[in-house]
Amino acid sequence: MIIIQPIGGLCNRMRAINSARVLAEKRDETLKVIWNVNPELGCPFEELFLKTDAFSLHNIHSKWDPQKVFYQLTRTTVGNEELRANRTEQGLPDAYVASLPKNLYIATEEHFFPCHDYSPFQPTAEITDRINAITAGFQSHNVGIHIRRTDNKPAIGKSSTQAFIDAMQKELSMDPSTMFYLATDDLSEEANLRRVFPGRIISNETRDLSRDSINGVKDALLDLMCLSKTDKIIGSYFSSFTDIAADINGIPKLVAGEES
Repeated sequence: MIIIQPIGGLCNRMRAINSARVLAEKRDETLKVIWNVNPELGCPFEELFLKTDAFSLHNIHSKWDPQKVFYQLTRTTVGNEELRANRTEQGLPDAYVASLPKNLYIATEEHFFPCHDYSPFQPTAEITDRINAITAGFQSHNVGIHIRRTDNKPAIGKSSTQAFIDAMQKELSMDPSTMFYLATDDLSEEANLRRVFPGRIISNETRDLSRDSINGVKDALLDLMCLSKTDKIIGSYFSSFTDIAADINGIPKLVAGEES
């Protein structure tokens, strides 16, 4: 059995778990996920997703959780630095995979194997109902907009507000019926885009922007899944949220501030 403790926010965790699923399959082992409910993501797995057969799960609320500590003391731990040093664009090389010991404990936020299957991450009925209520307002052509601000300095520097506006105006020039689903952690950005594009912005207007609460993380998942149901995403530079929103359903992605 491989143990993985995914680190970071929602999308970093999803892609780390997906990577571990590939590794477990290559090694013909089962997978167990240690899901840490902490200030980075203050929500248990089952509050977000339906139960899955793809892996077993153990929520923890402290780094001193007895089961977690036992696994770490009795297994070989692999972390971010080792995975970064060994991964390629195709994932971890076969020789490295074969060299890993049997009892692995992986603690990482890294995407160390490509995996485009998100079927284990099915939102709960409550969240699905909310997703359906919002996407019912989608029109014939819908573009997702993900503007990451707050603590993501690379995204702020590269994907400026004007870069988003320019990209959105280009979409409207190609299809005047375009509607935009906006996911952002900055309410001032939303207010600005509603002024520039009146009547064109759809969003979860009552969202909780905290990530250390159950409601806040549920709203993040809601945004992620609504973005994934658009026809195209204009997203932020260096953002796993943008990347996974596009990857879930294999839709085109443009990073604001980069050449299309």
